[in-house]
Amino acid sequence: MTVARVAWTVGVKDLRVELRSRSTMSTVVPFAATMLIAFGFALGPGRTLLLQTAPGLLWLAALFAAVELFHRAYLAESEGEALEGLLLAPVDKGAIYLGKAAAAAVQLMVLLCITTVMVVALFGLPLGERPALLLLTFVLGVVGLTALGSLLGLLAVLGRTRRAAVPVLVLPLLSPVVIAAIRATDLLTRGGNHDVGGWLGLLAAFDAIFLASGFLVYGHVLED
Repeated sequence: MTVARVAWTVGVKDLRVELRSRSTMSTVVPFAATMLIAFGFALGPGRTLLLQTAPGLLWLAALFAAVELFHRAYLAESEGEALEGLLLAPVDKGAIYLGKAAAAAVQLMVLLCITTVMVVALFGLPLGERPALLLLTFVLGVVGLTALGSLLGLLAVLGRTRRAAVPVLVLPLLSPVVIAAIRATDLLTRGGNHDVGGWLGLLAAFDAIFLASGFLVYGHVLED
């Protein structure tokens, strides 16, 4: 099977499992909503402060929800000994990584869209004059988060600490992606379109590095 075929099969399988169980979304969506509401009360009624912090809160909610997503992505397979099946499968292990990262990206993108609606409703965040660029920022940010997070999620599940290891591994390494996504989102929602190119380029560079690294080392991590 080709890399694209394997990645498609794995990605579709993961999405079907989530559609049947809805375990991830039923957990992370209420978490994101609770986090945003809590920050909204903490920051008070001042519209200026809410607008200044809204892009950061949007991506922080996505980041913490992604940690739960990465943990659950491998937990069921680890408990059901399906990871051994992935290891023995006569396919390119990098293709398995791409499929799992793609499935995680779809789920995280759905979550980010839901979170964006909540941020717009709660904080009055404008979507700016270039919604296409804002959507591109979301896509690049989500790809960066899932490209590295899918690999780190596997590392955490294979380790003894499991759940506790996921945030320890994920949060520090994903900070550059989150910072770049926050800055790009902030500029676009405030109309600073001329300054956003550098941040989008940085996000694209992170995506390329993380995807290439994950594709190359995933098989070695799975075997170890």
